[in-house]
This record gives sequence, C-alpha cells and structure tokens, in this order.
Amino acid sequence: MELELKNLYDDFRDGKTIKAYAKIIEQDADKLDRTINIMEVCGGHTHTIMKFGLPQLLPENIKFIHGPGCPVCIMPKERIDHAYILALQPDTILVTLGDMIKVPGSKGSLQQARAKGADVRFVYSPMEVLKIAKENPDKKIIFFAIGFETTTPMTAVVIEQTIILGLKNLYFHINHVTVPEVMRELIDSRDIHIDSYNNQIDAFLGPSHVSVISGAKIYKEFPATYNRPVVVAGFEPVDVMEAISMLVKQFVENRCELEVQYKRVVTMEGNLNAQNVIDKYFEKRELFKWRGLGNVPDSALKLKAEYSFLDAELIYRDILPIEEVEDHKLCICGDILRGMAKPPECTIFGTACKPNTPIGSCMVSSEGACAAYYKYGNLL
Repeated sequence: MELELKNLYDDFRDGKTIKAYAKIIEQDADKLDRTINIMEVCGGHTHTIMKFGLPQLLPENIKFIHGPGCPVCIMPKERIDHAYILALQPDTILVTLGDMIKVPGSKGSLQQARAKGADVRFVYSPMEVLKIAKENPDKKIIFFAIGFETTTPMTAVVIEQTIILGLKNLYFHINHVTVPEVMRELIDSRDIHIDSYNNQIDAFLGPSHVSVISGAKIYKEFPATYNRPVVVAGFEPVDVMEAISMLVKQFVENRCELEVQYKRVVTMEGNLNAQNVIDKYFEKRELFKWRGLGNVPDSALKLKAEYSFLDAELIYRDILPIEEVEDHKLCICGDILRGMAKPPECTIFGTACKPNTPIGSCMVSSEGACAAYYKYGNLL
C-alpha cells in the first residue's frame, strides 16, 4: 500500500512532466503582450508553489499573488481573544485545531493560556471533541471551530451528534468562513484603485478541498460577472502547473471560463450530503471580520437560532469583548493576506518574527505565506 501511494505521488511530482508544462506555458505566454497575475486563494497552493520552486520555471509575465486562504491566518485578534478568555474560565476545556493554539491575540495565545493553567487541547479531527466531552462530564467543553467549507461539515456532524447523544456540556464558538465572498472583496477593493495594477488579480487558482464540498459551481460568477477565469487545481506541483497552463491558454484564446483541473476529486455540484448538513445547522453572518480585509458581508457562518443553546458566543457574550483590536504596528500580515505585499517586504520577517516566535498569524500556520517563505526560501 505504501509503495502504491509513493508511486501515485511520484506521478504528480514528476520532474519531466513539470518541465513539460513549463515549456507549454512559456510558449503560450510568449503570445501575450501582458502580464497575468494569478492569485492562488489557498495556502496549500502557496506552499506547493514555494516548496517546488514553481515561479523559477515560469516566464516573467506569469506572476503569483498570494491569497488569504488560511483559516488560522485570517482570524482577527478579537476572536482569538474570545478563545483565550473562554479557555481561562473555571472547569472549562477549550478545544481547537492545531495551529490555532500558537496564534497571538491581544491578550496572548492559547499556548500562553495553557501556561497559566488553562486546559487547552488541540485535535486533528473535530470528532475527537465528542470523546473529550464524554470523558469529562463535570467540565464545560468549548469547541473553537475554524476553517473554510472544507471543515464545516465535520463541525456540523459534531453538533448533530451532540444533540443525538444528549451531551449537555459541549458548546461551540463558530468561526467558519466561506471563499466566494472574500474573492469578491479582493477584486472589488482592487478595482477601485486603478493605480495598483501590479497587484491586480487577473485569474484565480480555485481552492480544491473547498470545492470538494461546495462544488466548482461556487466560482461561476467570477468569469461571468468579474471577467476573471478560475481553474480549480489540486495541490501537487503537476496539478498546479497544469492549472496554470489552462489559465494561460484561456488568455491566449481570449476565453474567460470556469474549469476544473482537479477532476479526480472535484465535481461541479460538490458533496450534496455535506452541503445539506451545513445548511441544517448554520446560516450566514451579516458581517465577519477578516484579518487584513476588514468586515466582509456574508463571508462566515453562525449557528441557527434554534441551536443557540449550544452557541458559546451567546452563552458567554457578557464576558467576550466586542471591540476591534489592531495588529502589531510592524506586522504587515493584513497586506500579505490581501496579496498586496509579500513576506520579505515585512521589516520583521525572519528576524523578530519567526515560526517559534511569531508576531503575525501568517508565520504561525502551516498554510501561512510567511511560514512558506521562511521554510522554503524567498523564491518569488
């Protein structure tokens, strides 16, 4: 089995195939009299691009712009403060997913709350939260749920099981966000500043795992309304290079379409069962603050009113701050998340701000752009 998996990965990391796509892209790009700025929305794509040095294989008129596709990175400090305060409540266990523990808020990180005696635990699967709740009936368990459409169905299933099992000690602080709304915001905020052409978004690499759940259909508006082509791409270097080739080909042929490169996993309609369980328990928030982008309408989810008895934001609202918190003055994480700057442009990148001493969220997360640059080198 391990050999089969290795051979499968080898196919999608094959150097000859990658170079063949680079040659096709170069030939097509030579037919263009302009630069194409491609935004990879997903942090997983950013790490692939950096790890395999893909920009070095591309012609000068094909550029990458990094997007905000890291659920840890986009979390504003005030919501991290919520987690910090909840973790310090008596007889409470706060549970979240991996990288969230290290992100600093204005009061500290969850790692620092743990050092003060808080019971903070990270899990690899939201389903582990149910086990923690069963094993600690005398404690209040608060799940600080994060993620894009990819992880939202798992949180919904945990909520469903909480109700079915009659667990009375499990609560949810929901921070799930959605991709299309922030893509619109990124386009709209640029289109009003015609002097920032170098940072204009001409095309998108669509997030693949998000698309497995929601379907590629969620991107139809971008070619149709915004005149930006989208190709949904897998995470391996061959996937990314093929998707770039597909985008460049569209510009050469004067097309603007939604295409799926990651056809082995992504369909146009997506996972209908997952969509149904999300719709059962969640509804849109009017506003949600994204780090670096501010309040983006309809870009996040909250529990429906009939499940308010599980909603930690409502149950603990009297102790949770509502004031917005500014980022560190020297940190340009916001600009990086909007694709208006790259990590080496930050004066504290790699000096005061490192993975073991992060000042900004982009250095904390395994999907963050700063972490990618720090780990793989300044290739872009």
